[in-house]
Order: sequence, then C-alpha cells, then structure tokens
Amino acid sequence: MQRRFLPLSALRAFEAAARLGSFKAAAEELAVTPTAVSHQIRALEAQTGLVLFDRQVRKVSLTDAGAQLYPVLRDGFDAFEAALARLTQQRTRVQVAISATNAFTVKWLVPRMADFRSRHPGIDLQLQASDDVVDLRSAAVDIAIRYGRGPYPGLAVEPLFTDRFAPVANPRLGIKSPEDLAGAPLIRFDWRRPQPENPTWERWFTVAQLPQPSETGQLRFSDEGHAIQAAVAGHGVALVSLALIAEELEAGHLVQPFGPVIDGHTYHLAMYAGRPPSAPVQAVADWLRAQAA
Repeated sequence: MQRRFLPLSALRAFEAAARLGSFKAAAEELAVTPTAVSHQIRALEAQTGLVLFDRQVRKVSLTDAGAQLYPVLRDGFDAFEAALARLTQQRTRVQVAISATNAFTVKWLVPRMADFRSRHPGIDLQLQASDDVVDLRSAAVDIAIRYGRGPYPGLAVEPLFTDRFAPVANPRLGIKSPEDLAGAPLIRFDWRRPQPENPTWERWFTVAQLPQPSETGQLRFSDEGHAIQAAVAGHGVALVSLALIAEELEAGHLVQPFGPVIDGHTYHLAMYAGRPPSAPVQAVADWLRAQAA
C-alpha cells in the first residue's frame, strides 16, 4: 500500500504544542521560533482542512479535532523514541566473542553464563561453537579456547587446566568395578587428530592393566558431547572429560564408579598477540581464569 505524504515537521510541531499547551514552549523544545511553530501548524491545518487549536491571547487549546489527533501522534512519537533508544542501546553494548569446541561451549561455558552475567552485566558474550580452528587475527573473535599441546604461533597463550578422563555411566546400569565393563557397551568418540596421548579406551585399559576389549557392541560418535548424552541415556559406559560432565555428576545423572583417571590434553586461553586486549576482553579473560581455577 502506498503511504500518503505525511508532513512530519508539522506533525511534530503540533504534537509538541499540544503536549506543552504553548507554541512558545514547543518552539523552545524544537529549537525554532514560535513563529515557525505557528506557521507549521497553520500549514497542517490548511493541508487537512481542520482547525486544530483555539488560539487565544495568552494560551492555545485543542479543538475537538486536535484532541482526537494528539494522542495518536503522542503514542507514535513515543514508540519511535523507544525503538530508537532500544536499537541504539543494542548497538552500543559491548560484545566479546569466544571461540571454543562444540563440547566445551555446551558443557563448560554455557552452564557458567549466569555467573558471568551477574558479574559483568555490561558485557555480552558471543559464543562461537565450532571444532574448526578460527583465525584470531580477525576481529570477529576476541578469545579462543584451544585444546592440545600447540604450538600456537602468533598467539598469546596460557594454560587454563589439564583435562582428566575416567569411565562414567548412568547409575541405572549398576557398573561398580572394571570387571563390569565386560557386560556393558563401551561408548567412544573420534579424535580429530589421532595421537598416542589421546585419552582413548585403549590407553585407559593399558593404564588400568586390563586386557583390551573387543570392538563388538561398542558405540562410536564423532563428537564428545554426543558420547556424553549417550552415557546419560544409559546406552553404555563412556570415557569422557570430567570437566565437561560436572553438572551430570553433581545431579547424579552420571557416576564415576572407579579409576584410574587419566590425563587428557590441556585447555589454553588464546588471544591474538598482535592486538592488545581491550578492557572488556581482559575482563572476560580474567573470568575464564577464575572459572578454570
């Protein structure tokens, strides 16, 4: 639908004069002369064929037509002002982008978001979950959580914590000792980079000095988060990061019935070395250090 031409300047002058009850007061608010306000309103009356004000010597008052038009314009201008204020606030809010793996984002960062918001209400965290390595030279990402030994050229890197892995299962399965593993499916997930120090079931059985299990009946996933969910659902025993299942252990959805516990890789806090961190980025980095501690 084609919109009719609206004399916005005249409508604005009318709304101010009606709200303030004075052409002079409207002129002061709009930073124009009272004569300019009077001309705008007369032009509006001429265009609409309506008389909007009763003009008296020391004051003006709305006619019936003006009284019907005023609340519509008042509400409209209030809505304009509120929308612009909201959009401006959204644009000016500080955002800090963190890149991390899918599992770390969902299982470690997201459960801690409420704590961050309570401590830093003026900073919005933008979580970018991906198992692909992002280029921190781009301003699109401020902080990355890197998992592994490195090296990480061009980055300012510091360790957050070393991961620990142990067998876990839904308590309904009744897994009590390593001997019970013979009667339960083992849940695996694929490491993107095969390395001898990866915390795999093979490494765990070697450390536990137990015979390697048969591959028959095992469940395999491409993502650690999916392996965790399979364990919660009671589909078998998973060897997963204890740091990523803290909530499930506390709630009793998973139990760690026995050891040994083996080391995984180290989570690192990484930032681009060629860009000094801003105050908000530094605040987020400090919060990540405190949470890791």
